[in-house]
Amino acid sequence: MSVYTGTKAMSISKAINTLEAPVKEKHARRIILGTHHEKGAFTFWSYAIGLPLPSSAILSWKFCHVLHKVLRDGHPNVLQDCQRYRSNIRETGDLWGHLHDRYGQLVNIYTKLLLTKISFHLKHPEFPPGLEVTDEVLEKAAGTDVNNIFQLTVEMFDYMDCELKLAESVFRQLNTSMAVSQMSAVQCRLAPLIQVIQDCSHLYHYAVKLMFKLHSCLPADTLQGHRDRFHEQFRSLKSFFKRASDMLYFKRLIQIPRLPENPPNFLRASALAEHVKPVVVIPEEEAPEDEEPENLIEISTAPTVEQQNVSSDIFEQTFGPPNGIRDDRDLQIENLKKEVDLLRAELERIKLEAQRYITQLKAQINSLEAEVEEQRKQKQKALVDNEQLRDELERLQKAKLEGDRSRGLYLEAEKKASATETRYIKLKEKHNELINTHAELLRKNADTAKQLTVTQQSQEEVALVKEQLAFQMDQVKRESEMKLEDHMLQMEQVKRELESKKEELAQLQQSLSRSKQAGSDLNTQLEALQAEKETLRKVVSEKDCELISTKGLIQEKELLLSQEAEKRVKEVQELQGKLLEKKGQEQNLQQKLLEEQFSILQGTVKEAENIIQDAVAKLDDPLHIRCTSSPDYLVSRAQAALESVNAVESGHGRYLSNPADVTGLVGALAQFAHLTADTIVNGSATSHLAPTDHADKLTETCRDCGQQSLDYLSKLKDKQSLRQADLADVRKRLQGLLQLGQELRPKSLDIRQEELGDMVDKEMASTSAAIEDAVRRIEEMMNQARIESSGVKLEVNERILNSCTDLMKAIRLLVMTSTHLQKEIVESGRGAATPQEFYAKNSRWTEGLISASKAVGWGATQLVESADKVVLHTGKYEELIVCSHEIAASTAQLVAASKVKAEKHSRNLGKLQECSRTVNEMAANVVASTKSGQEQVEDKETMDFSGMSLIKLKMEEMETQVKVLELEKTLENERLRLGELRRQHYALAGIDYESAEGGKPTVARKPGSLKKPPVAQKPVQSLKPACEEDGVFQAHVVNF
Repeated sequence: MSVYTGTKAMSISKAINTLEAPVKEKHARRIILGTHHEKGAFTFWSYAIGLPLPSSAILSWKFCHVLHKVLRDGHPNVLQDCQRYRSNIRETGDLWGHLHDRYGQLVNIYTKLLLTKISFHLKHPEFPPGLEVTDEVLEKAAGTDVNNIFQLTVEMFDYMDCELKLAESVFRQLNTSMAVSQMSAVQCRLAPLIQVIQDCSHLYHYAVKLMFKLHSCLPADTLQGHRDRFHEQFRSLKSFFKRASDMLYFKRLIQIPRLPENPPNFLRASALAEHVKPVVVIPEEEAPEDEEPENLIEISTAPTVEQQNVSSDIFEQTFGPPNGIRDDRDLQIENLKKEVDLLRAELERIKLEAQRYITQLKAQINSLEAEVEEQRKQKQKALVDNEQLRDELERLQKAKLEGDRSRGLYLEAEKKASATETRYIKLKEKHNELINTHAELLRKNADTAKQLTVTQQSQEEVALVKEQLAFQMDQVKRESEMKLEDHMLQMEQVKRELESKKEELAQLQQSLSRSKQAGSDLNTQLEALQAEKETLRKVVSEKDCELISTKGLIQEKELLLSQEAEKRVKEVQELQGKLLEKKGQEQNLQQKLLEEQFSILQGTVKEAENIIQDAVAKLDDPLHIRCTSSPDYLVSRAQAALESVNAVESGHGRYLSNPADVTGLVGALAQFAHLTADTIVNGSATSHLAPTDHADKLTETCRDCGQQSLDYLSKLKDKQSLRQADLADVRKRLQGLLQLGQELRPKSLDIRQEELGDMVDKEMASTSAAIEDAVRRIEEMMNQARIESSGVKLEVNERILNSCTDLMKAIRLLVMTSTHLQKEIVESGRGAATPQEFYAKNSRWTEGLISASKAVGWGATQLVESADKVVLHTGKYEELIVCSHEIAASTAQLVAASKVKAEKHSRNLGKLQECSRTVNEMAANVVASTKSGQEQVEDKETMDFSGMSLIKLKMEEMETQVKVLELEKTLENERLRLGELRRQHYALAGIDYESAEGGKPTVARKPGSLKKPPVAQKPVQSLKPACEEDGVFQAHVVNF
């Protein structure tokens, strides 16, 4: 087994190398036989993985060629083994696809073809990698489901596109300087196209079969795209086959089939019979592998040199060298003899090529004769079909005669019916006579009554006979008409079939004439080739004459060649000395470059240490205690620092592999130092607002992160510890900071991101519905108030309800404008994404919209409830004022949320701001109407001071002062409670109470007593968002 493995490894190494020459067939054959021997490609892949494919594009190209051969001709288990190494094939193709290398681009296309081939055959195991199956297997694989046939056809087209793209890329690189197909560099590119030709011939045949099957199941308009794609592939494949068949390299290795002049007509079902399956023939006798030009030179020079040496020795033994030095003419004679031998070998090779070309033409003639014989068989078959059609026509003519006979029966039935009708008329006349006699006999005796009864019975019998005859006549008419129609339809169908058969017979005759014409063309080509053979013989004789004349020029060139050789030897010695000097200088410069690169690294490491040490020092700085930051900003900084860790590791690895290039590591270290220091500083600032446990963990993790970073940087200072430096501990600490920041994040709305888009639409619709309901309820309350109240109360209620109605209408217009602006924002910002994806991407902004919409809807509902209570005298006017303030604040929040993502000069944004100002004015009107109504309704009681003494007045004053103090204390407590409620509201909504920027570190303010909110102010016209970094707007209360 070890000997076999070694032999196969040697074959792989000889087949896949960096030499720009085609893969030798014997090495590829040994590899393929090895896959059958071990029933798989385990050994092949075990050696292929170790090949340095990224180092040479030619090596990768030949690897793809060998893999293509193994897939086509190897053991069936090779496909499963290759599936496990798909990633290696894809990586090789991607690597060379990014490089500007001529072979590299071909390797990229070839790997895509191989991946497509593996995927197709794994998905459709009925097709072997060699793509050779019978038509029955193709029918079975396609099945009867139109969808499966449609999908299989598309996959066949994709497969064919990959094959044709590789062929086009190879031919595109064959410029005029490389047009000779016998050059090894050209053959290296052309060799894989043999497998491409084999694959394309099968794929073309299967595509034609599937297209005809699709056209028999689906309308022609539906398959217009399929036909266009097939016609484009047909043109490319025909051009490829024609160009390949013109090259001498392919003529001796493969017999390329010829495609028809025009693609098949899929709209005509009978065109399938004209389709001929293209067959690729690989000649059994392959060219000897030692016919390469290099081997010819090596083989022919050996005996020639020996003969020359013998002749020169004999000459020297007989006459001796002139003056002890060998004559230069001897060397020139030897070189000319070598050239003569080379020319003879080239002439023999040309003769072999001509003989092989003649053999291939004979094979083509045989195949064409076979095609002509097939056409003759088809013609005989068509004649037999014609005879059958004639028999069918005679049978139909007999059926027509039977139809004529049935028509005669029909006429006889009509005659009988007319006779029956005549009899009926006569009976009717007799019946009339009986009626007349009946009228006379009524006056007679009982005997005449009996006769009348008999007459009535006969009348009934006559009517019954009449009905039976009419029914039989109608039935005979219907049957005769149906038979006549059936016969007419059969006649028309037979005529159509006869016409189609005549057309097919004419087409067969045309194809037979074309085949005869092709045979005559081949005969003329054969005659031309024979004439070309005669011309080649003449050329050979001329070459012999030129060889004789060349010998006369040998003596003239001897002296010049010897002098030129001496000059070349001296020049080579001088160039070798200069080369040694250049190598020494290059080594010195390389060493100097390495030292400079290391010094640059040391300077960068020192600066990075200073940055991180400064960040660690801030952890204990008293002035830093007043700085704060948000968990969101800490998370973003930690994520950026983790990405910089990956960049440092990548740059570290590149520097270790190439110490002469330190730019990647220096840039990564600078970014790493700044981002790590930023993360440490923000972690400390975040801990100032975090709970005690989290604050301690944050501070300790920041300190450990800084220490681990300094330890890593210290290892980079020494060349010995440079390779052992590792960032695993630093990454672990940064991940800890990231986790702590995520734990400290405020809890947002409990909504999944994929549901945010639907949630926005639902909340906006719910808000609109709430406002519509509020307007309706206010109108009902106004109607109820007009019925139940009068006078001042009716005036107050109408003024309050009218102002509430105006406010609701303004809010409704604002919500509609906000909806239009929201749609404009989504359409302008989502790009190719869906609205749901846009909402999910901007989740915090979306949550702000949802919160604002909920607040607006809730405020409208509360305003209606408060107005209802005021009208029914069960509520307070203050509740209505507070609800107006809440609605104004909520609408301001909705405007601010929409304003962040909107464009500056948007028309909808201007309308929205105008609607916001209108809402604020309407809210102020509600407050003013409520206050004025409250003043009108409440009775002003005048104090009666009569009969009160000084002591009693003093006591009343003291009691009033006590009440005032109690009320002020209650007011202070309620204000403190209001502040706590607002703080808790901001915390639940995810807003930092003391930070207005939400994502950036700020200086913490010293908490103090809450300001007393003013009792009433004009509603604010705009509110800044709580967090503008990512468009977040949370619910908050605005004081008026």
